[in-house]
This record gives sequence, structure tokens and C-alpha cells, in this order.
Amino acid sequence: MVADARSARSPFYDVAIVGGGHNALVAAAYLARAGRSVVVLERLGHVGGAAVSERPWAGVDARLSRYSYLVSLLPQRIIDDLGVGIRLLRRRYSSYTPDPADASRGILIDTADAAATADSFARVTGSTAEARRFGEFSDRIAPVARLLFPSMTQPLPRRGQVREELGDDGLWTDLFERPLGAMLRSSFDTDIARGIALTDGLIGTFASADDESLRQNRCFLYHVIGGGTGHWDVPVGGMGRVSAELSRAAVEAGAEVRTDADVVAVTPDGEITLADGGAVHARLVLSGVGPAVLDRLLAVGGAGASALGAVVPEGAQLKVNMLLRRLPRLRDDRVAPEGAFAGTFHVNETMTQLDDAYRAAAGGSIPDPLPAEIYCHSLTDPTILGPELRAAGAQTLTLFGLQLPHRLLEGRDTDAARTALLEAAQRSLDAVLAEPIADCVYEAPDGTPCVEARTTADLERSLGMAGGDIFHGPLSWPWAGDDEPLDTPAQRWGVATHHPSVLLCGSGARRGGAVSGLGGHNAAMAALELLGH
Repeated sequence: MVADARSARSPFYDVAIVGGGHNALVAAAYLARAGRSVVVLERLGHVGGAAVSERPWAGVDARLSRYSYLVSLLPQRIIDDLGVGIRLLRRRYSSYTPDPADASRGILIDTADAAATADSFARVTGSTAEARRFGEFSDRIAPVARLLFPSMTQPLPRRGQVREELGDDGLWTDLFERPLGAMLRSSFDTDIARGIALTDGLIGTFASADDESLRQNRCFLYHVIGGGTGHWDVPVGGMGRVSAELSRAAVEAGAEVRTDADVVAVTPDGEITLADGGAVHARLVLSGVGPAVLDRLLAVGGAGASALGAVVPEGAQLKVNMLLRRLPRLRDDRVAPEGAFAGTFHVNETMTQLDDAYRAAAGGSIPDPLPAEIYCHSLTDPTILGPELRAAGAQTLTLFGLQLPHRLLEGRDTDAARTALLEAAQRSLDAVLAEPIADCVYEAPDGTPCVEARTTADLERSLGMAGGDIFHGPLSWPWAGDDEPLDTPAQRWGVATHHPSVLLCGSGARRGGAVSGLGGHNAAMAALELLGH
């Protein structure tokens, strides 16, 4: 009777999903394939959220992964279940790290040549011992990836269960109970090697190596468990290909996907109000937007302020997209630019530099030098460039600046702040190159350089990510506490809110973050239990 009465006023669905990011599309595809009526409501004119490819520069045939850019946490199970037609390419070179003290030498980690990797470590650190320690460190944490990654598409395990199955109390303490810095100092002898490892704990996360909150440990964990190996792969065709395939899978399964559908209010019993005055009703609401955004929607819908009690999120990164006429020359004549930029190129990222940058930013200053890391998508996947650009030797370059909390932009003119951050990134990069990066930048037909900077403020404005936080809030451990209630499907799958009919399905869900589809998969599994198979 309730469903019939609502249907007389507005459409009624089994599930309505707020937001059309990649997780929402995953959830919609699973639910529609199970025969459930589902609608996706996306504010923008396209789906995909941060997992999109766009042409940033008019008249330039280059489609860049504008926000997110690599894939590691997307399980093959989701790809297979949904028939997603994407191809992921493994990069041969893991990373290149020029020595900030002498950029004529650097560490190139070549997964296909252990001897060359050891030699590059020796040129910087004085011996091959640090290369051996780096390998031992990777071997030590490998069991964590093998244990945890398969569990990401299962109901939450208990903390005690995970610890028992890991069977290594020393590793458990180092990774999960004390700040990451202690483990890195005991594992490596050099500041540069410690920094290479620490960066995995600081992508989009504002923390020091010794932060007692362990937020850097949680970020590190998600960066090293993907696929059970920790490898980060390049999606052929860019991130837009990933979202396009997920959208196709959802629509072909029967999901309704609406763009330009701006949700302004949500009630705990499934009534959704749109900005154009329309409304949608559903038995369950899945939220692909961040918990802080959902909080606001529920408050407008009458659920009261802080309906979820969401932590105010704060992103901590800068993303700079560039198109180059050619790759820049390195000061290190032993390494070809095609090798250095094919993996992750670390810029001013020793542990000391990373911690100094944290202290500077905590004090309200833009770090100088700015820690950053770079990669070149087009070296692995040239299909994102048009034929003329490929023939001319053009390459993309993506720079990701670290230790830049959103608070640095608050109260400042957005354009001026963006310019200041971009200049800091350029100074940092130029310090380790043999020529200014500006000399290599491609120019659009109107004469403007093909460079764009995306700050946390830009993410908040364009994508609705509160605080520009790419994770939608603090990352969580991928397990439940030993005494945590797991009485409902939503609790067991890590997607619960304070309202039984409202579930999280985006990066803000437990085990969310990055382009993984995990939030969408797990919300769909909980929803199917609640709706009855």
C-alpha cells in the first residue's frame, strides 16, 4: 500500500542511488542484474565522478584521466561479474627517485632487472644493501596483501580473526598498532629509501610519519594490498573507459541512470527531492556521495543535523595535468626519461622532506620544496593521445603534490592559491631536472600552455567532494572491531549509517577509497540481503 501511494506521486524503486561515481555504477549494475529496480541520480551532466577522461585543452586531441589515474584496488571479481571490458597494463618500472642532494644520480626500481635496481641503489646509498632491505620489506608485507585483499568483497572480518590468520604479531604491531615511521626506520638505513616507502601512506592524506592517529598507516595499507600484490596498473583508454564500461553494464542490466539530477534532500524512509522540484521514492537509498554530503542531505530532509556524525573531511593534495612536446631531460645521464617517468617519479620525497613539508603545512605555509610524484600515462598507453600527437612525440605528465591540506586554501582567493601551488610544484620539479619543465610544455592552438592544476577547492566545487577529500573522509581499517555490532547486513558489509534504509556505497564506506568498486559492490550485497534475494 505504501509503495502504491508513493507511486501515485512520483516514481518508486527498490533502490535509489545518490551520485553517479564509479561505485554507484557498480552497485547499480549488481542490483539491476539481480532483478531489482534501481535509479542512479547524478548531479553533473555525465557519470563517473572522479573516474573520468576529458580533453582539458580546446583543440588538443589528448584525453586525460583528469582526477584519478591508476587502478589497483578494483577486484577482478567485479570486472568478471559485471562483464566489464577494460584492459589494465602493468608498468615495468616501479619508481625513479632522484637524490635531492645530487640529482645526477637516482634510484630506479626496475621490476624486470634486479641487478640494475641494486646498482642504482648503490650509486645513491653507497652499497647494494639498501636494495636488499627494500626487497625484504616488500616480502615482509606481502602476506598482508594476500590475506586482506580477498576479504574486501566479503562481509567484514573481525580484528582478532585477521590478526590470528596473519600469524605474525611483530608485523601486526608494526603496521597496525604503532606509527609507520618506526617500521620504516627499522627497515631501512637511508632517508631516501624510507621516503620512497612512506609516500604510499601520504597520497591524499595529511600526516607525518609518526602521526599517532595512524592515518598514514591506513593509507599505506590500501596502497600495498591491491590485487593481493600492491601493483598499480594503467587502464587502457584512461579512467573514462572504466566508468564508461561500468555505466554500460548498469544500463544493459536494466538500471536507470539520470544525469543533471541534482539531489537536494533525502529522508531516512527513502524520499529524495531533486533541485528541479521532482522527487523519487525507494525502499533503500544508497549514497555514492561522501558521508559529510549525505549528512547535509539528510538534515535538509528532516533527519536532524549531523545525522551520521560524519567527520569533516580534508583533502591534502594537488593534481597537475600536463601535455608535453617531449619528456624533459634528466640530470642523471644513467637513466632514460622513458624509464624514469614510466613508473612513479618521486620528487623531493625523502622521509625528512615529507615530515618537514607536513610541519610547514600544519603551520599554514606551502611546503618548499613541495613533495610530489609524477607519472606518464601515455608511455604505457599511447591511445589517450591522437595520431598527430603520438607521431610528434608528445607525452602526458601528471604531478601529484603531497602535504597540501585543504586548510591552506580556506579564506584565500582560489585562483591565487592555485597559482601559488602550481609555482611551488614547478620549482620542486625543476630542481631535479636538467631543464625547466616549462620548456617542454605543449601549447594549445590559442597559444596557452597545456597545464592545469586541480586543487582540493577545485574538487569540492566541481565534484562536490567536501574538503576536496578524495577518500570522502578518513580511511578505515578493513575489518570490524572485536566488539563491534554486526547484527545487520549493512553493518556486516561495512556500509551502515544511523538509518536502516540508507546505506553508504561510495568511497566513504568501510573499505572505500580509490577506484575500487568496493563500496558499490558491498552496498549492493547488503541491499540484496535487506530486500530479500
